[in-house]
Amino acid sequence: MAKKRIALFGSTGSIGTQALEVIEANSELFEVEILTAQNNETLLIQQALKFNPNAVVIGDETKYNAVKSALSSTDIKVFSGEAALEEVADFDTYDMMLAAIVGFAGLKPTLRAVKNGKAIALANKETLVVAGDIVMQEALDRRVPIIPVDSEHSAIFQCLVGESRNPIEKIILTASGGPFLGKKPNFLVNVKRDHALQHPNWKMGAKITIDSATLMNKGLEMIEAKWLFNLQPDQIQVVVHSQSIIHSMVQFKDGSIKAQMGLPDMKLPIQYAFGFPQRIPSENPRLNFSKLNVLNFEEPDIKTFRNLSLATEALKKGGNLPCVLNAANEIAVWAFLRNRIGFLDITAVIEQTMAKINHIEKPNLEEYFESDGEARNFAASLIKL
Repeated sequence: MAKKRIALFGSTGSIGTQALEVIEANSELFEVEILTAQNNETLLIQQALKFNPNAVVIGDETKYNAVKSALSSTDIKVFSGEAALEEVADFDTYDMMLAAIVGFAGLKPTLRAVKNGKAIALANKETLVVAGDIVMQEALDRRVPIIPVDSEHSAIFQCLVGESRNPIEKIILTASGGPFLGKKPNFLVNVKRDHALQHPNWKMGAKITIDSATLMNKGLEMIEAKWLFNLQPDQIQVVVHSQSIIHSMVQFKDGSIKAQMGLPDMKLPIQYAFGFPQRIPSENPRLNFSKLNVLNFEEPDIKTFRNLSLATEALKKGGNLPCVLNAANEIAVWAFLRNRIGFLDITAVIEQTMAKINHIEKPNLEEYFESDGEARNFAASLIKL
């Protein structure tokens, strides 16, 4: 296996830092070519000094001088700002992009990398939620592989290896249920930020942890799965599996089901994406079936956690509605994390925004960006930001 040069877009987040652990553990196979971060210049500098990439980008332009000064004794190129993300995505010096920028901000650089013919390890689900039709068509036209890093989509991807001629009957996305599994609205109305950030199984960033708590994360994953695996909405099912051992399943036309299992550890799907089609040995902890007493499954409570219903509506209606859903959710979660709104208000903001923004059945890329902006502005007006 030739050494693969990795561009980590979002290197200081949870996925990015774990990806660097994978690269460090497999330095004979992978090397860091690009690192990017939005705000955390301190960690970005530390990463750059340790891994010596060709280039780094700090999204916050006010922090450019600090990064430039800290790396002045190296040959590392330093860039800043949103446009720079697209500029370095155009570089020919890397083999694969890890798309791990959180939220809508990851769309432009990922799409630029696809147009540049670069393989994508996709951890940014919002890229496909917002403009999955455009991104996947571009990938098809350019013959660019998009290998999912989300544990659920990685599981499905792994289950489908060798099954290209066998039609999928349905996929089954598993959800942990988050920290509030089994809770009702009279409990959730009093939920605070710190409580919602305590995920029982996974170590994740703040935004995705809140999405998991509201079940929006699973709704976004349904939309992402539609585009990744060319599915119809009725081929996608969500079940709550609190142990997070089965990461997702595929049911085929003959009724058989394949599942991918393992301990909840994001380094496994990251490493799988980096090394595909080869599986790389690792020292990650192994699942001990002799100590696994039970695996539970149940239907999600969509009456209490209505974000999943809103995402299902967006999935079925399509067009720009998933883009609007995502934009409103990003604003609402941002406000919740700053104690500006309550936990249940997140759903209310999303629902009102989806009802307000005009539906476009077949938007172009410019219309997706316009819909995103309109939705953000309306959601912010509801919160009075």
